[in-house]
Order: sequence, then C-alpha cells, then structure tokens
Amino acid sequence: MSGMKDIRNVALVGHDGAGKTSLAEALLFRKKATDRLGSVATGQSNLDYDPDEVNRYTINLSTAPVEHKGKRINFIDTPGYADFIGDAVAGMYAAEIALFVVDAVSGPQVLTDRLWRIAEEMKIPRAIIINQLDKERADFNATLEAMRAKYGDNLVPAQIPIGKEADFNGVVNIIRMEAYMSKDGVKAERTDIPEELAGQVEAAREALCDRTVEADEDLMMQFLEGERIGQEDLERLLALAIAGRNVVPVFAGSATNLVGISGLLDEIAAFFPYPSKHPDFKLVGGGSAKFNEYPEFTGQVFKTLSDPYVGRLSFVKVISGEISPGSDFINSRTGKKERAPHILRMVGKESTPVGGTVLAGDIIVIPKLNDTMTNDTLSTAGDVTYADMPLPAPQYPVAIAAKTKADEDKLGSVLRSVVDEDPSLIMDRNEETRQTVIYGLGDTAIDVLLNKLKTRYNVEAELLPLRIPYRETIRKTAQAQGKHKKQSGGSGQFADTWMRLEPNPGGGYEFIDEIVGGRVPRQFIPAVDKGIQETMEAGVIAGYPFVDVKAALYDGSYHSVDSNEMAFRTAARIGFKAAAEAADPVILEPMAELEITVPEEYTGAIMGDLPTLRGRVMGMDAADPGWQTIKALAPYAEVVNYTIQLRSLSAGTGSYTIKLEGYEQVPGDLQKKIIEAANSED
Repeated sequence: MSGMKDIRNVALVGHDGAGKTSLAEALLFRKKATDRLGSVATGQSNLDYDPDEVNRYTINLSTAPVEHKGKRINFIDTPGYADFIGDAVAGMYAAEIALFVVDAVSGPQVLTDRLWRIAEEMKIPRAIIINQLDKERADFNATLEAMRAKYGDNLVPAQIPIGKEADFNGVVNIIRMEAYMSKDGVKAERTDIPEELAGQVEAAREALCDRTVEADEDLMMQFLEGERIGQEDLERLLALAIAGRNVVPVFAGSATNLVGISGLLDEIAAFFPYPSKHPDFKLVGGGSAKFNEYPEFTGQVFKTLSDPYVGRLSFVKVISGEISPGSDFINSRTGKKERAPHILRMVGKESTPVGGTVLAGDIIVIPKLNDTMTNDTLSTAGDVTYADMPLPAPQYPVAIAAKTKADEDKLGSVLRSVVDEDPSLIMDRNEETRQTVIYGLGDTAIDVLLNKLKTRYNVEAELLPLRIPYRETIRKTAQAQGKHKKQSGGSGQFADTWMRLEPNPGGGYEFIDEIVGGRVPRQFIPAVDKGIQETMEAGVIAGYPFVDVKAALYDGSYHSVDSNEMAFRTAARIGFKAAAEAADPVILEPMAELEITVPEEYTGAIMGDLPTLRGRVMGMDAADPGWQTIKALAPYAEVVNYTIQLRSLSAGTGSYTIKLEGYEQVPGDLQKKIIEAANSED
C-alpha cells in the first residue's frame, strides 16, 4: 500500500439478520485475516465477541481490516437493531461508503429504510449486496425490484447470480462481463456466461453504462447517440459515478457459502471511493473542513469500548496529517495533552500493533486514552474541533437505582463510565424527583446496560417507575391565618400572620408586603417570604412544587420577647398551607411537544392513537417523499415511553423528537389518583 488512495473504508449496514457479520467473517476468512470462518449462528463469530452479542445479535460496531490487491480495506460491521442504530450511524460517519446488506428472502426491511434515509442525509455513497441467495425462496430479481421501488432507479446490478436457492453457485460480473463459479466454499473459477442469462446480463450492462456515463458529458452524448461505451471508459467512470452517488452498484452473494465474496473484494478495491471523497467534516462553531485540509494530525473518535484487560479503546478516524505510535496530541474538548502509547488495528477483540506511520483516511484504535470520549477531536495543535456525529437522540428514559446499599456508592461512577463510552446513552440526576435517569434508544438498550453493569462492573441495578415532575397551583383567591405559639418554659415562640393567595398564571411566584403600622416588624418579613417558599417547594396537596401564585402578607401580630425569625417562618408555612387548601388547589402536568415522522401509510394509525394518550394533533407536514411529520401536544406522562408505542404502530419505521413545553391542569379523576399515589409513598 503506497498512499491514501489505497485505503477503502466500508461500513456494513442493514437490518438485523441480513448477514452483515457473516459477510464480514467471510471477507476476513477469504483473505486469511482469520484462520476460521466465524459463525454467528453457532456463537463462534470473531466479531460478535461480547457475551450480549453472542446471546443476542450485534450490539457494537467492530472493525475488520483486510489487504486486497494493494488496498487496505477497513470493513466496519455495525448493528442491525434499532436500539443500537447509533453505532450504525457512527460506522457510516467513519466510512466513505455504506454497503447495505439485504436478505434475499425478506428484502429491504425496517432498519434498511431508516439507515438509507440517514445515509442520504449524510450524503454518503451506497452499494448493496443481496445476501443469502442460497436460502429457500431467495430471489435476487424480486429483491432488486423492491429496492428500486423504494430507493430509486440508480440501483444497477454489478453482479447477477448463477443458479437459485440451493443451486446458487456463482455470479456474472457485469462490470467486466465475466462469470465465476464456486462450490462448497472453494475459490471461484472463471467460466462462460450461461446462455440462459445472456438477455438479463445484456440488460444489466446497458443499465450500468447508462448510469455511469452521466459522470462524463461527452461520453453521455455518445451513448445517447447509440455508441457503445468502451471497457476502459466504463471502469474509469464507475468509481466517479459511485462516489458521486449516480450509481448504487448491487452485488450478489452468500456469505455462509463464500459465493461471490472474492468478486466483491475485487470491485471494492477497484471502484469504491477512497478517503478524499468523504463528505466535508462539519466544525464546531460553523463551517466545515475537507478531508486532509490541515497539515497536522487531526482525528475524531467515533467509538469507545472498554476492554477488561486493555482498558479503554478509542476508535479513531484519521482526518488529516499522520500519526505514529508514541505521538502526542491534544483533546480539544478537555484541552489536555494525550499520547498514543500504541496504535492498533482490531479484528473483533483481537488487536495487532501498528509499527509505522498511519496516514489520513485510515481507521485505527488507540488504547488507554482515559480522558477521551466518543465524538472527541484529537489534534496536534489542539485548535480544531469537529462537530459531533449526527447520532439519533435517545428518547427513552428510565429511572435507575442500585439494588443494594453496598452498590449505591459505586453506581454513579460506573454509570458515568458507561455513558462516556456511548453517546446513545445520557445520564441525568433529577434533583426535583430525586432520581437518576438514563435515556436510551429503547428498552433493549437499557436491558443491555443493566447486564453490562452486572457482568463487567459487578454492580446490580434495577429500574424504578419514572416520577413525573408535576406542579401544584391554585385557581381561586383565598386568605387564611397562620399562627405559631409555643411556650415550654423559658423563652417561647410566637408569630401571627394573615396572608392572601391569588392565582398568577405564567407569572411565577410573587411576594407582596402589605403590612402597615408595624403589625409585623420589618426584620421578620423576609422570614415570612422564606417560610412561604419552603412550603411551595414541598407542595401542599401531593408533594409537588407550587407555582404561579401571588402571596400577600397583609396583617399579623408579634410578641416583643417571644417573636423571632424561626417563629415567623413556621407561621408562614401554616398560613400558606391553610390559604392554599381554601383556594381550590390543582395539580398541573408537564406537556410534551412531539414531532413524529413516519411513512404515509402509518399516519392514520398515529393520528388515531394520539387521542388515546390525551394528545392533540397540532399539524402535519410533508417530509421526504412518502413520509409525513405529525406535530402533536400530549401530557408527558402519557408519552414518556413513546418509543415503544411508535415502534409498534409504525412497524419500527417511525422516529420522533420530544420536548417539554408548559403545563396544563390534569383532569379531576387523574388528580385524585396522583394524590393517592403520593400519599401511599409517604
């Protein structure tokens, strides 16, 4: 390998079960990067090594670098489950092309659609392999047509399968017009193109040329005038057409039977984009930077893992300059200097040290960067900060607590360590509700978190009902006396207050001093104000903070010896509570603004369901072609876990954003239940 043009970074993405990890295992095995063909089905995968992955499915991205025909190809295997979509996005961010792996039986599925839209937004080129063509009911043509209907007619076959289902044993290479056959995992041998495929092959070649020549205006005119495009021109332009997103090449294969794997490697090496074709990198504060724009080393951490033996591992995309083992650099977030004691390449959990210089465009792993997290920018000068990756925001909150007293002290620091590794998790300590809240992308992600705490850190945690931050207020004006009198030998305590409460919608808390004639001495009035605020914090009817009230102190009395600040604070608490109870107190609930984006066919189900959540549809806008965004307002308590509801209603295709926006009075029957629940906690 001689330079940056000899690097290929390819993210393997798609729906769970399509065979992404099996494909990566096949590519590694074919290039002898591993000594055995890893199997997901038997739990013997080289890339799915985490216990949760062995028992479930891929939950972390992993790298699979191979050398082929003078090119270093860094494959990034990514999860295919919605709760771990953040790693799929990170993999695409670090790559120059997304290779979508699609099951030949099921066709494009839910996460395929979602990731395709994200790749479109990221302006990243795409390719497709229709995998598992040896399975019963596998159909290359039907799958291709289903994808073209969804994703556009720039999807063109670069390979066509020879044989169907159990008889699938080869491919026709449309780019080079060559056929290759293999059987039982033996390396493919060149053969004649089967006569029965001649028509299909010719049509595919025409479609490939038609799309490819769009990269050259002169050749396009010649092609439209009926001239045949030469092989040299086709191969020269195909790489440009793929990088320019004019062509999405579609390959055929079976990862488990190793059919089509060698041909796929050939085309990746020859035609997939190299790092300089990467979309510009956005910068913090605005603007962007092209690949290798800076002379010094810059890189961005796109994944962090903790290894029980090696420690923290930072996966870095080298964006400019070069780096060697022992290099120093600065983390722009912390301003601290870090050092790369070693530079690694990793196949799953197995690492190989890099001895020399790593060029811009490559993907490496740096161990033991303890102050470095995912999304951090590393650079020689420390004056560059790349913007965070466009990861989906976690919207699924759960309250978490240690199961035992012994684990209470450890849980906070352990959670912080896990969250620092994974930006698809957010931790928040809500002092109002006195709960530690974790936000994830779904219930499965939370389940994996709990298991990780137990198996990796020996901390057992449990989930608790999430407390909703309700509020209390009044709807009427009322007044009451608050009197505190205590005599128990020696100095006593005496304070007498009369106060009036009025609703103050949207105005917060106001204290009004209406005392005249010294009925309450000046020095005690601040104590009355403080006593009122203490009562408001604790609530009156259900223990939730009181809001939006005017409190006027208009009369009172005192004792020249027994009155003091503490007595007036106590009297104020008594008076406020009495007045509030007489002023028609009510509970307010936080409202949530939702923006729900779904395919058009699911809009009816979403809009029909929102009223059952006491929600109101506020509007609807067209999103991408075939998609709608529904704007709604609903009580937060009803949609706090809307992730699961939406996944069910939209067959996993929908996404949403949520933010709290104001408070509204809860219905009377619900208020009664909230008060009863609060009393039962006491």
